Amino acid sequence: MGRVLAAVSVVPALALSGWLLAGLPLLLLGWFRPLPMTLLGGGAAILLCAYGLRRLPGAAATHRWATAAVLAVALGSGVLNGLLHGEQLIVRRDPATYAQYAVWLARHGSLPIPVGDFGGADPALRFDSMGFYLVDGGIVPQFMAGPPMIHAIGHWLGGVPGLLLVPPVLGALAVLTVAGTAARLAGPRSAPLAALVFAVGLPVLYASRTTFSEIPSLILLFGGMNLLLDARTRLRATPSRSEPDLGPGPGPAHGPEPEPGTLAKRPGFGPAALAGLSFGLALLVRIDGLRDVLPVLILAGVLIALARITGNRRAEGRLGVPLLLGLAVGATWGFTDGYVLARPYLAYLSGSLTPLLAICAVVVVLTAVGAALAPWLASRTRSSVPRVRWLPNAAAALVVLVMAGFAVRPWVQTVRRVAVTPEDRLTSEFVEKTQIANGLTPDGSRLYYEHSLDWLFWYVGVPVVVLATVAAAVLAHRLVRGREFAWLLPLAVIGWTTVTTLWRPAITPDHPFASRRLVPVVVPGLVLLAVWGLRWLSGRLRERLAARAAEPSGWLAWFAGRPWRSRAAAGAGALLLVVPPAITSIGTAFTPVNRGEAAAVAGLCGALPKDASVLIVERVTGDRLTQVVRGQCGLPTARVVYPPDSDVPRPADVLRLAGAVRRTGRVPVLLAAEPEQLMAYGPASRVMSLRTRQDERSLADAPNGTWSLRVDVWSTVLRG
Repeated sequence: MGRVLAAVSVVPALALSGWLLAGLPLLLLGWFRPLPMTLLGGGAAILLCAYGLRRLPGAAATHRWATAAVLAVALGSGVLNGLLHGEQLIVRRDPATYAQYAVWLARHGSLPIPVGDFGGADPALRFDSMGFYLVDGGIVPQFMAGPPMIHAIGHWLGGVPGLLLVPPVLGALAVLTVAGTAARLAGPRSAPLAALVFAVGLPVLYASRTTFSEIPSLILLFGGMNLLLDARTRLRATPSRSEPDLGPGPGPAHGPEPEPGTLAKRPGFGPAALAGLSFGLALLVRIDGLRDVLPVLILAGVLIALARITGNRRAEGRLGVPLLLGLAVGATWGFTDGYVLARPYLAYLSGSLTPLLAICAVVVVLTAVGAALAPWLASRTRSSVPRVRWLPNAAAALVVLVMAGFAVRPWVQTVRRVAVTPEDRLTSEFVEKTQIANGLTPDGSRLYYEHSLDWLFWYVGVPVVVLATVAAAVLAHRLVRGREFAWLLPLAVIGWTTVTTLWRPAITPDHPFASRRLVPVVVPGLVLLAVWGLRWLSGRLRERLAARAAEPSGWLAWFAGRPWRSRAAAGAGALLLVVPPAITSIGTAFTPVNRGEAAAVAGLCGALPKDASVLIVERVTGDRLTQVVRGQCGLPTARVVYPPDSDVPRPADVLRLAGAVRRTGRVPVLLAAEPEQLMAYGPASRVMSLRTRQDERSLADAPNGTWSLRVDVWSTVLRG
């Protein structure tokens, strides 16, 4: 693999790791500002990149065309998504919450968000809104702080327009990262195909055009894999003379088996620690990263146990301790953010987070006990455990059976959720409205999770799913036989996350919104397996054709003897992988959504008095614009509580609160969705009139278009 491709596929993870490593402490101290972050965050990113790029594996002059093709795909992805990026700033769904979180951090550098002075406490005042919680007199955003800390860079460089261009840049970096993993595991010639298949998928296009957390998470997870693969290659390049034969190497991406040497500087330790750090910091980006990195924890324990059993004679075992230390540091950053800044969000997720934490605790205990007792267990079982000849075949069959189970799941299960909490009831109402819009029978309890494998068929295509399944089965067979050790962690992470995500996506099931669940691991993982599977099948086909070419006559012999046969087969295979996801994506790939929101919000801010305190007197406007006005317009903003059977508050409450605002020396301004909702308080003027397109909400089919979106806001100024 070329050194350029090796470098550009780990730099994104190293740079994000350094930025996040410095960013969280500064945010907790209230110093998340451009100068401190440039010095500390930028400095940490540069140091990690400089250290991580030392003695990269690969030859500089090898496979230059593959490196150039990968760079071209990444550049094309970034340019296309940059030109067609979204502008989700009005808080209706998660991207705008992340955007407003980033705007606040970029402008203020601290949390919690102050509520502002409205003349004293009043039971009719409400400061929380969609995606923002009121905690101990301040407001905290819903999500983990990692993505907003990254998106804030764009705001510092170019304001809101700069912030909105960060996702396309991250998307392009994700293409490089995935291509680098493919080069390491399937060979450099497979990297351009992996990059293209990944980049044209609708979930990747969707997540690369707006402020989601999934793309940064992908960069950290697959960047961590790349770093760990490089650590293994460096360590194996200088083994001790006493090291025994380790069997087949990791494949063509890692070059030939190393010559014996002296392990003087332990070259794999630093990259392994950086890999663990990258994996651990995935928790700071998405709390779901806790599930994704569980196999990393187990692998670290296995490597430590291996080192204890073999006395450090096996190269891989030496990577366990640095991998575990890096993972612990990164995870500590994630847990600290969750406990200090995102506790209400984690409490909301407690139904799924608590069992996951319990699973993690069990895994930690079992891993620690296993590593500690490894020599004792090995000494007592080495001679007594018989060789199970059927186990490799059973592992391969299990992979196929699991995918077959997901295929038949819609015929044997209908996944439902009975609404018991206010959040569940809102989701149920949303699903019912979406079903009506889709022409389906209204049933708010449906979650559509039984069709999760169909989502993969939509977004990556049947050939990718089939090839990935075949590849996973072959690799599982080889791993059980002690081969393809380089695939152990990637296959474990991809398999574990794919199965758990398909079983319970844990997201509102409308598309393309639900497709984001597939972005961090499932889509890139299946693409990696598919390109490896295509390479494996191509090798078997070459063997068959070579045998046919030796036959005396027949059209198969003629075809097998042609020099272009391999290129034709490879081209046909590549088309099988690229065309199906491209067909799904074409319906929305060239239609930007939410365009005009940035200008609409800027117009709203310009229409409000500079000394205003804003009271929002209508439910939907309060949900959407409370933090927008507070964060982007820089004005104290609150909602006025409304009765359970109404979307507007009592006039007496509004007038009382307006009087309290006047006593602070500020001007009360009321906002609502319709002028009639403000008639009781004075003349209304329209301060926002947005007409744009939004994402489709499809439940039973792949999304193939967009829906219209209309947002009107009216205001009344009460000067007294």
